[in-house]
Amino acid sequence: MKQKSNWPFRYDLLQRYRLIEIVALWEGKLNAGHLVAYFDIGRQQASKDLKEYRRHIGPGNLVYNSSLKGYEPTSTFHPKVTLGEVDEYLQLIHRNNDLINTFEDMTLGFDYTHMLPLPNYQVRPEVLRQVVKACRTNQRLEVDYRSVNTPDKDGRIIVPHSIVHSGMRWHVRAYCEKNQDYRDFVLTRFYGTPEPLGKSKQSIDKDIAWQTKVNVVFTPDQRLSEAQQEVVTNDYGMTNNSLLIQVRGALVQYLLQMMRIDMNVIAADPRAQQVVIQNMDAVKQWLFR
Repeated sequence: MKQKSNWPFRYDLLQRYRLIEIVALWEGKLNAGHLVAYFDIGRQQASKDLKEYRRHIGPGNLVYNSSLKGYEPTSTFHPKVTLGEVDEYLQLIHRNNDLINTFEDMTLGFDYTHMLPLPNYQVRPEVLRQVVKACRTNQRLEVDYRSVNTPDKDGRIIVPHSIVHSGMRWHVRAYCEKNQDYRDFVLTRFYGTPEPLGKSKQSIDKDIAWQTKVNVVFTPDQRLSEAQQEVVTNDYGMTNNSLLIQVRGALVQYLLQMMRIDMNVIAADPRAQQVVIQNMDAVKQWLFR
């Protein structure tokens, strides 16, 4: 017998309630048209959703403004299905951009925003399907993997356990039988179709670098002036001139790349890098060699 879910809303309703809060909070105006355009639902359903939100989800959060012909947040607005953070609105814009790139005729609003186009790293479907299946079932895969350092055909057997986005590209974290170690493999560098070879005795629990959480502490470069350091502190949301980010040991290198920190280079001009690692000794052992 199917168990009754304790989740208070259906997923599709939750998404619509979240849009109501996000748009109202950050744009200052919301009407049924937002829901109609974004979710392709009828105006009657959109009005019903708004009514339900105002009555039962966020009573007292929205008030109708006849001059705006829409709802605006009240002075006592308190998020119920979101966190009320700026990043939620920016992520909504990001998803909107992805949809418009795929479906050119879609009109979802947010016409005043633009996302910088980035390289579209092509992960082949036949590769991803086998890697995902191997992660779920702990399968060994025979693969042809090539890199800039070893561009020739290189067969090996890996045991994937996690798919990782490094900020720019997708990788798979896997045990490599050739190197007898856990390594990262860029998904665009697999050639041919991976071949399943059955179950493995390796597991994610044995990947020490993956299981270990590392605290990386960033501070403004002390060579900057006090005024410049204050700007950097504000940019990165630091507290007491310090930013702590916890990340898996296996992902420390990617974090530093996203923070534009090259451990082998100290920029002559501190404005180029802006932040430095405060706890270098705790971080060094997790860097790629």
